[in-house]
Amino acid sequence: MKKNQDTKERLCAFYASDYHFEMMSLPYISKKIDEKDEVIILTENNLEQTIQTFLTKINLKEEKKRQILKLNWKNSQEEKLEEVRKKLQEQKNMIIFVKGKEEYIQKTNLKIEECLEEKNGIKIIDCYNIEEVGNNLNKIMEQYSKILKTTGEKEITKI
Repeated sequence: MKKNQDTKERLCAFYASDYHFEMMSLPYISKKIDEKDEVIILTENNLEQTIQTFLTKINLKEEKKRQILKLNWKNSQEEKLEEVRKKLQEQKNMIIFVKGKEEYIQKTNLKIEECLEEKNGIKIIDCYNIEEVGNNLNKIMEQYSKILKTTGEKEITKI
């Protein structure tokens, strides 16, 4: 297991539906699992059923599917925040997806900040529903330097 890096990084992502979020984030999640990073998904709604359905339709090894399903796709925020605290004490690198409406993302990020120390190897990926943010897309993207796409992390460039 890699030692906890002295960084905290924030990215954004945009999705159109739960399935779209899963399709977009799964290659990245799979890669991070391979790198032995901890992946935690804080979500406003329960994704357990949609991820199970999605995984039946894609070509992945059964072992990888089991690892992905073990991530806890439910909307059990307090339980997951406790897991964040524990993993930080273990000095593990962590990827935290925060998926939901803009208000949920803001409140959840405040709770995450309460758990964090000055130095840690944590990456927070705020995932916004594209229909909800609509005209505020550029305003939201100005708060981040990178965006998560299906192809991975990309620098945000001004248009």
